[in-house]
Amino acid sequence: MQKKAEMEASMPKCLTGLEHISRFWDKKHNIFSAKILPGEYYVSMHGELISTVLGSCISACIRDVKMGIGGMNHFMLPMGCEDEHAGKIHLTSATRYGNFAMEMLINEILKSGGSKKNLEVKLFGGGRVLSNMTKIDIGNKNIKFVHEYLQEEDLDVIAEDTGDVFPRKVLFFADTGKVRVKRLQKMHNDTIKQREEKYQKSIDEKPVQSDIELF
Repeated sequence: MQKKAEMEASMPKCLTGLEHISRFWDKKHNIFSAKILPGEYYVSMHGELISTVLGSCISACIRDVKMGIGGMNHFMLPMGCEDEHAGKIHLTSATRYGNFAMEMLINEILKSGGSKKNLEVKLFGGGRVLSNMTKIDIGNKNIKFVHEYLQEEDLDVIAEDTGDVFPRKVLFFADTGKVRVKRLQKMHNDTIKQREEKYQKSIDEKPVQSDIELF
């Protein structure tokens, strides 16, 4: 108990507004770690490890290469957000959720001292794993959205592991930008699917109305 209390006392202070994120000492990697769930994001100025498990959701791992400030989000678009005639995802009330997820992450990095010109981006997730994907490939929609968003913001993707049919466990070292990805070929339960289906239902019912702009 005493050792645990000492470790908690030495845990780096998180940014304001991110206190709800689960953080702990990762014995395997010998580093403080933050674990994010669908709909969450985390930014670290102290070289923490940020991790998540993705199915059809997308995570963008973004960092300022000079300042060593980095963060990760975990999001999914609501249903029905593609303009089939134009063949392009556009900025509708549905895609505002994706915009919100990206803007919150990037703006948090910028507010913490980062610069947009120094940002590098890595993308993960978008697997075809949900049971309702027989007609609609939610993972692919998420991938298309995030690519279009980053193109509009003039941010380059330097590494990517997206698509296919399996979930992924992603470990992002916020200061160095190193990422470790484990493709989960065999799942022993439906935790990821159930979690994402619940998350998808919540955002379909009430998409986020974002009025944030990048600065």
